[in-house]
Amino acid sequence: MYILPKAQVREMTAALAADYELYGPVVRPDAGEPMFERIDDPDALSLDAAIPYNPPKHIVFPQSERFLSYRYDRDSREASIVRDDLVKPKALVGIRACDLTGLLCLDRFFLGQEYVDEVYRDHRKKMFIVAVTCVRPFPQCFCVCTDSGPAPQEGYDVALTAVGDRYLFEAGTGKGEALARRLGLEDAGPDAAALKKRTVDASIARFDAEATENKAWISRVMNRITTGFIPNEVWEFIGDQCFECGACSFVCPTCSCFNVEDAAGPGGRTDRLRSWDSCSFEGYTRMAGDHNPRKPVEDRRNKRFFCKLSYSQSKKYLRPGCVGCGRCVRVCPGDIGMSNVVTAIRREITKAGAK
Repeated sequence: MYILPKAQVREMTAALAADYELYGPVVRPDAGEPMFERIDDPDALSLDAAIPYNPPKHIVFPQSERFLSYRYDRDSREASIVRDDLVKPKALVGIRACDLTGLLCLDRFFLGQEYVDEVYRDHRKKMFIVAVTCVRPFPQCFCVCTDSGPAPQEGYDVALTAVGDRYLFEAGTGKGEALARRLGLEDAGPDAAALKKRTVDASIARFDAEATENKAWISRVMNRITTGFIPNEVWEFIGDQCFECGACSFVCPTCSCFNVEDAAGPGGRTDRLRSWDSCSFEGYTRMAGDHNPRKPVEDRRNKRFFCKLSYSQSKKYLRPGCVGCGRCVRVCPGDIGMSNVVTAIRREITKAGAK
């Protein structure tokens, strides 16, 4: 472990910008909230900002992306497929532990199954990740409840933990070690690990007092969701509150649903596009012939939370599908974000136990 003075953060980001497109949390006066986006000026990076409004999912899994083009020659009746290498190396600086956990969930979806998504793989293999420990909880967060924070546990090249006017710089890969040498960082000494643990423990201890908007101990409802022992009235209530806008899916670090379509271009070229989709939309499960097995919105809400919290999904992805970032709570106009749904289910469990 090394010591990175906060005054040297700009040097670090400038060094990364020489080899990578730089992305990180930026506070813009016109946006009102931090956004995780492309950074042209290293001075714009804000590591101390609150959790960004949007997760970094869009960098590895863009909202709309062309992943191949093909041309059809009517005369020869032959098609030629072109796959451009459109992926550039990217550095994600200042990614929170919950969002890093979300990326690892996406890895298991796109790379950990029988089929490996080559486009996603190209994004990930050209990436450098600098994660940061949340030394204080934010009002909407509940990563402590989902075991995805406040400190990054895996998947990073560098992990930073703020301690006064410096960061503890922990290299997780050879690329991280190379960056430390490039910056000429000093060794943090034998007490660094204990200092980091005290900092993380202090952040966890402040959770009950400061993360006032959310308390979603999801482990207490996972069994009920897996077995289906939740009254239909609960899902009907949640369905009545849902606007079917898809905002919860789009700001979720782990949601990976997409649609594929072909768009005709000039000169006989056709682009194959992949775009985000959402299980909130009525057309998501519509089949040929207009049959829809999940047309009622309460059925779609049931499926969403089963996907996030059931044991079968957790076994597939090695953890629950919720990372506790709290974004769904912030954006949902119907007030049925994850923590509110968990609270509603626990209320029903308590009522059932009292009968």
